[in-house]
Amino acid sequence: MKVEALLFGGVAAFFGGTAVLYGLWSGDPAGRAALVVAFAMAALVSFFCAMQYRRKGRRPQDRKDAEVADGAGPLEFFPDESPWPIVTAVGFAVAATGVVYGLWLFLIGFGVLARGVLGLVFQYAGRGADQEQGEG
Repeated sequence: MKVEALLFGGVAAFFGGTAVLYGLWSGDPAGRAALVVAFAMAALVSFFCAMQYRRKGRRPQDRKDAEVADGAGPLEFFPDESPWPIVTAVGFAVAATGVVYGLWLFLIGFGVLARGVLGLVFQYAGRGADQEQGEG
């Protein structure tokens, strides 16, 4: 996933630079907002790919000496007892409601949403694969 992280990092840098230049030369807030959102989405995908590469290393399809059987096996472990999907959903719902009712509610929802997303990404950082599946 290192290649994908670099690819989306380049896309994010392009959109970020374009947003800065467009913001300086144009008075159009809608175009600037669209470019900033495009930058944020590309940066998010780049961050995800970089974290997956750091966590799992090279994939079989990235190696020249890999066999077809190297890609077999479970894709990921998804625990039943994880609270982070619910926290993320509540945070998004509160943030979306905050768009209608005020900035204060949006900021509270954004904080809860950010905590939920970080909880999903890092819930098993630092644990071994045997501990993730309850074998350790």
